Amino acid sequence: MKNRINKYFFHEFIRYFAVVLFASVSIIWTIQAVNFLDLVTEDGHAFRIYIEYSLLTITKVATKLIPLSFLFATILTILKFEKENELIILWTTGLNKIRVVNLIFRISLLVMFFQLVMSTTITPETLNHSRSLIKSSELQFVPSLLKERQFNDTVQGLTIFVGKKNDDGTYKNIFIRDEGKLVTQIAVGGSSTILSKSGYVLQDEKILVLLNGIIQKMDKDGSINIIRFEETTINLSGLTTKTISEAKVQETSTAKLIACIAGRNLFTHNCGENEKTLKESKIELNKRFGMPFFLPLIALICCFLLSSRHEKKMSGIYKYIYGLIGFAILVGSEVIVRYSGISGMHTLIYYLLPICLMPLIYLFLIRTFKYENIK
Repeated sequence: MKNRINKYFFHEFIRYFAVVLFASVSIIWTIQAVNFLDLVTEDGHAFRIYIEYSLLTITKVATKLIPLSFLFATILTILKFEKENELIILWTTGLNKIRVVNLIFRISLLVMFFQLVMSTTITPETLNHSRSLIKSSELQFVPSLLKERQFNDTVQGLTIFVGKKNDDGTYKNIFIRDEGKLVTQIAVGGSSTILSKSGYVLQDEKILVLLNGIIQKMDKDGSINIIRFEETTINLSGLTTKTISEAKVQETSTAKLIACIAGRNLFTHNCGENEKTLKESKIELNKRFGMPFFLPLIALICCFLLSSRHEKKMSGIYKYIYGLIGFAILVGSEVIVRYSGISGMHTLIYYLLPICLMPLIYLFLIRTFKYENIK
């Protein structure tokens, strides 16, 4: 009987947790994916890179939303049992409320382990892979560089300005400042300035054809040569944009962060460059390992909804009260973790806070249910 109740409660929780997590991740990821369209429209990356990069960021969104989804799922599960009078049936059959508290606590430990795996292993690896995609990606769409009446410096060492874009896809008054990135039919490498009356892009969207213009090329001795042309082509394939290609601290593996903090390896990216960088590494590491420990604390807070001592007039308000308390704990943990990298004492306080509060709240739950005379 007891095992059947545990399985039933666990099944209902997982159902709510999966639905809430999927819905919230879908909404946040969709909004985020729209912002990533700049990778195509602004930086000229291929749609394939955009899609793969967007999909790889789902793990980051999911990891962030696991605690909030757990809070909502726990409250919804308890309220569902209460609404359908299933809790009353359990109490009248002699089931001890502390056993239900223990069940919810064990479920929170499973979710905590799940978030630990996500935050320490899966999310950093997928984010690092997404950054590698951007780093190895080449410019695919030349038209994204040719914006009417805008100086575009998406590519490092290359600035392009277009006076006007015609309806037929041709361009007028093209200005290009090149620091040795481009190779034309009549000029190779070196710093140069290209002025063209008109131009157009071939169908492969990688070759820019310039018509009726001049190339001002600076030689090594500082002299300037002027070359006039009626038609020349520029191959823009192989160019990479200035999109950040180096891995951020959130995209660095947990093993590297631990090695950084333990030995301050100056040869590791995002490590030892300065005190601020080292502090950020500590905060990121504490966030990965520390945030999941607040889930059991939230679970115990939600267990107060099992109490039958609530006044009838106030019973509907308690779900909001305990929900707000759980949400405040999540927000507070996000705030506290930002100070955890200041010193070892701050880090210790951050980890001890949920660990010390859990037994106190558990004892308070025992005391609360004891006075309800539930055996």
